[in-house]
Amino acid sequence: MNERAGPRVRVGVSACLLGQAVRWDGGHRRDAQLAEVLSSRVEWIAVCPEVEVGMGVPRPPLQLVREPEGIRMREVASGVDHTDRMRRFAQLRVEELAGLDLSGFVLKARSPSCGARDGPGLFAEALLEALPDLPVEEEDGLRDPAARDRFVERVFSYRRGS
Repeated sequence: MNERAGPRVRVGVSACLLGQAVRWDGGHRRDAQLAEVLSSRVEWIAVCPEVEVGMGVPRPPLQLVREPEGIRMREVASGVDHTDRMRRFAQLRVEELAGLDLSGFVLKARSPSCGARDGPGLFAEALLEALPDLPVEEEDGLRDPAARDRFVERVFSYRRGS
């Protein structure tokens, strides 16, 4: 099957990477490689856990805090805890995404919800647990053309295997 000939595959993506102004400060982190180069090959399914759970834009910055009972998601200045609400949301949203025939996911690095490395964010954790074979990468890992090509190959291979 020619990867470029058929319908585009569905790939989840952190919404800020497509230029949606959903970040805590009202900004975005548009990634031209994703928004322009890969868009011809994939249908993006944009997700912003903070906005979808009901936090506004702008909103107070969040951080993950390691505590004896586990990782907590808290507002930096006030300490308001969003952990339980985000975990409930993430579980339901990932179940919904699993029904959309995704073939991969691109997460925002260093995000308290979407970061996948260095103690994963709460949404990323739910995604990786529920869909352990799904090709997942942070946008930082796709900056290298060879790594990006490998990710695309994994996405199309995943699609053929499902």
